[in-house]
Amino acid sequence: MANEVTNYQCPSCTGPLHFGSESGVLECDYCGSRFSVEDIDRMYAEKNASAKDATEEREAKETIHEGQWDMDSAGQDWGEDRAHLQAYSCPSCGAELLCDKTTAATSCPYCGNPSIIPGKLSGDKKPELIIPFQVDKKAAIAALKQHYRNKPLLPKAFKAENHIQEIKGVYVPFWLFDAQVDGDMTFKTTRVHTHTTSKEIITETDHYLVHRSGTLDFQNVPVDGSSQMPDGHMDAIEPFDYSGMKPFSLSYLPGFLADQYDVSKDECIKRANNRCSNSTEDALRGAVLGYDTCVTTSKDISITPKRVRYAMMPVWMLSTQWNGKNFLFAMNGQTGKLIGDLPIDKLKLALWMGGSFLAAAGLTLLLML
Repeated sequence: MANEVTNYQCPSCTGPLHFGSESGVLECDYCGSRFSVEDIDRMYAEKNASAKDATEEREAKETIHEGQWDMDSAGQDWGEDRAHLQAYSCPSCGAELLCDKTTAATSCPYCGNPSIIPGKLSGDKKPELIIPFQVDKKAAIAALKQHYRNKPLLPKAFKAENHIQEIKGVYVPFWLFDAQVDGDMTFKTTRVHTHTTSKEIITETDHYLVHRSGTLDFQNVPVDGSSQMPDGHMDAIEPFDYSGMKPFSLSYLPGFLADQYDVSKDECIKRANNRCSNSTEDALRGAVLGYDTCVTTSKDISITPKRVRYAMMPVWMLSTQWNGKNFLFAMNGQTGKLIGDLPIDKLKLALWMGGSFLAAAGLTLLLML
């Protein structure tokens, strides 16, 4: 797995550029100049020529075969961009970060370990698509503070201002699966009627056998390709708005990290199939209306795989260690939806429980007087 930070130089003063989440353009940290992604891409046209040729060759070979996923469209070679990146391995959790050659040190967004060892970029694929950050760091910090608010049992270390500032913007790797799913299900259902006579209450139960079938087309079913990123966190901050996807360009990366996949598309197929199958079952089950009970008696789900694509999704992350355990905060860098693991300070918990017990005991005594 790899994370990458790329700093393009400002054409005006050669200072570092970063991608502005609010402005949607590359901004110079020193002279304040602004450049669109298209302008920077043109300036680096020679560097990106190999990647463009690889994309055109991939698209020309793209085919769809019934019964197997079209893997040809999932990623492309890094080309000459490889020369501008170097790899760093985290000795604590094994995450691999990709940074530009001028980066001397960084810290792991997954475990927070500051010890990073230089290395060489491996031969993993380059993404095809990317959703740029739309939530900036200031907004992410504000949301994190709000998340911590009114949680009296939270350790003070989590609320420390200098710690919150360590939040990092990370592009997380995702495999996006397209598929067509045919579903056929039967259900045993009942309707219960009750009426009252002068002497008794009568309940009648009608039994039915209900059949539902249909075809669903799925596009961009997401499965994250990072073993370090908990699947539950990624599921919790979905969905992403795929209308905001752009063709991948290194110009979106300055100022952020980018985690390269270490879970292959083949390893993610089972989870993609499960997501498609479960969604189809839910849709067919949701079409059974007007009954008091419903039990599935049979189901036949057939998945026709189509193409798979490799994309980067924006996530704000903060990893904190407490009593030897890692706690991870994650926020959707496009929509602002968040989830966070929070520890409990056992001393605060003991004091709080003791206070609650004394308060309850005092109330009991008052009631007995």
